[in-house]
Amino acid sequence: MSDRRTIESALLESMIAAAVEAGCAAHEIYLGDFEVQRKADRSPVTAADHAAEAIILKHLAQAAPGVPVVAEEEVAAGRLPVIGNEFFLVDPLDGTKEFVQKRGDFTVNIALISGGDPVLGVVYAPVTSALYVGNVTAGMASRSREDPSAPVTPREAVRVRPVPKQGLTVVVSRSHATAETETYLQQYPVAERVSVGSSLKFCLVASGEADLYPRLGPTMEWDTAAGHAVLVAAGGSVSAPGGVRLTYGKPGLRNSFFIASGSVRPIPLAA
Repeated sequence: MSDRRTIESALLESMIAAAVEAGCAAHEIYLGDFEVQRKADRSPVTAADHAAEAIILKHLAQAAPGVPVVAEEEVAAGRLPVIGNEFFLVDPLDGTKEFVQKRGDFTVNIALISGGDPVLGVVYAPVTSALYVGNVTAGMASRSREDPSAPVTPREAVRVRPVPKQGLTVVVSRSHATAETETYLQQYPVAERVSVGSSLKFCLVASGEADLYPRLGPTMEWDTAAGHAVLVAAGGSVSAPGGVRLTYGKPGLRNSFFIASGSVRPIPLAA
């Protein structure tokens, strides 16, 4: 077990380096003028998506040769590797709509999946230089500021907070609100709602700034895996309909609806 943890720790550092370098490349494009194209599913894609993904793929090939990498733009181009028990999930630019609209809350996501579960996760927000890291095996999650042009801040351990007596803070999707979500939330004492894009929703719950993130809309596995790992490493959970855990490596790589929660015991979605 100690050897496994040593290997995972070294791999996590490589994932962090990849995410930060990719995020910096995406941020440079974000600050200038860029063209927005449309993929086959009509979702937006920019040069930043492609540049960030190329950097990540290079890092992962060096850090973990032979481990398959499922990356969003590679899959969009028809290049989906055969995956087994262990593989990476990469979203080089999560929150492309936020990127295009210059809102800033987009992220770079890298996760290692083992046995269907995310065990390592890195979420990097280039505009704020916020880095969230999760090592599920070690039960450790942290956040810091990682800006290559400024001093790096120490990594601060994060943990989900106790259920607040005054009511829950719920994070909801800025771009993907649904009527089903509103109906589901009526079952909870909600004191505050926070609207944010990308996988930062998981990170707010992981760091004790929010309590619940329900997603009753479509997502792909690369959208959620890194944030999922950070949240579980911080003591939270992500459950699929029927109260079972959300797993990865599913046919089509599409997620079911899910509930991400901190210390709150989530009310199960109907299976």
